[in-house]
Amino acid sequence: MYTGLLHAHSGFRYIILILMLVVIVQSYLGWMRQRKFSNVHKRIGAISMSFIHLQFIIGLVLFFMSSKVMFDAEMFGSTLVRFFTLEHPLMMLIAIGLITVGQVKSKPFSNYQSHKRLFWTNLVGLILIIASIPWPFRAQLGAGWF
Repeated sequence: MYTGLLHAHSGFRYIILILMLVVIVQSYLGWMRQRKFSNVHKRIGAISMSFIHLQFIIGLVLFFMSSKVMFDAEMFGSTLVRFFTLEHPLMMLIAIGLITVGQVKSKPFSNYQSHKRLFWTNLVGLILIIASIPWPFRAQLGAGWF
């Protein structure tokens, strides 16, 4: 079960990154062209946010199942344990909170300011997510592409 969830968690990240890029581009264009914030825009943002929340739930289950997560005095001495116990969950939680607040605050309005709010919250959230993913080129973390 752990391996399946880990692969799902790793695979969903690509779907989420693509969805977030779509939301960011769409929001930027809507903001710059001062377009009305329509139901299509709300739906795309809601789909992206739903996938992000699903990813969070899978990550939360993995957090409590993983052998890389330890709460002891030596946690800060190991890069791997510190990353998966503290850094990764904390940065992801901040990014998810920011994206969710941006999406919720954008819904009641129908003007281009909603695009601006959605653009900035998703852009900062995307930067936080990219910074806290255990990419394969970060050799000390031992993660793969999938």
